[in-house]
Amino acid sequence: MQVEPLTCTIGAELRNVDLGAASRDADTVAEIRALLLRHKVLFLRDQDFSRAEHVAFARHFGELEDHPVAGSDPEHPGLVRIYKSPETPNDRYENAFHADATWREKPPFGCVLRCVETPPVGGDTIWVNMAEAHARLPEDIQRKIEGLRARHSIEASFGAAMPVGKRLALHAQFPDAEHPVVRTHPETGEKILFVNAFTTHFTNHHTAANVRFGQDHAPGASLLLNYLISQAAIPEYQVRWRWKKNSVAFWDNRSTQHYAVMDYPPCHRKMERAGIVGTATY
Repeated sequence: MQVEPLTCTIGAELRNVDLGAASRDADTVAEIRALLLRHKVLFLRDQDFSRAEHVAFARHFGELEDHPVAGSDPEHPGLVRIYKSPETPNDRYENAFHADATWREKPPFGCVLRCVETPPVGGDTIWVNMAEAHARLPEDIQRKIEGLRARHSIEASFGAAMPVGKRLALHAQFPDAEHPVVRTHPETGEKILFVNAFTTHFTNHHTAANVRFGQDHAPGASLLLNYLISQAAIPEYQVRWRWKKNSVAFWDNRSTQHYAVMDYPPCHRKMERAGIVGTATY
């Protein structure tokens, strides 16, 4: 296996690795897991494996989860098909910096994403190291956000364009989740800035220590939240990947965010993703 870091901050490309074969090789899986913790997102080219091998590889890292809106491949539960075409409108959620499904009480561990069909040009994806984003915050901001918690909502994102009844039913099925603004990575111990496009508001900001007048709470808290969310857009924390057919990205959803650049209409872009169930945040 050859490992080529792509930036000083995040991302590495793996060569001489066949993930289809790795799905049956525990030693290779262990090596890839160690590299994932180090580089946070791993990239591979020319991975012509089957859907069964895709889900088998991902299951080495945990159970797979379905998506309540996108849905899974009928024959391979947990393999979500993200197919874009000129006939389907932009869904407005991928082209924002986000960690997947933080509206769950237990957000995903990570995802294994394979490109099935790519546009001739465009359609790149950007990943961001959110441990680095936290580490390089000004010290006064680090102190201010320590202990803060925030809500994450599927209703306010995927549900926003739905009819009211369907939106409320989605909220009833998936109530807003609350997470620490700075979570601790359960394997590395890193502090991770954990707010993104699914985050709606702080839940414990309105205290005597933070609020003198109402103006400190709103828009004061909103301005702070927007500032924190904006940290993902800093290029020094990022890596950008150009997709080709059978390219794969495997990322740690606990320590990264990503942004799927939607600059390719009216072309097709077809991706298949295995999302791995995570654990509760702390």
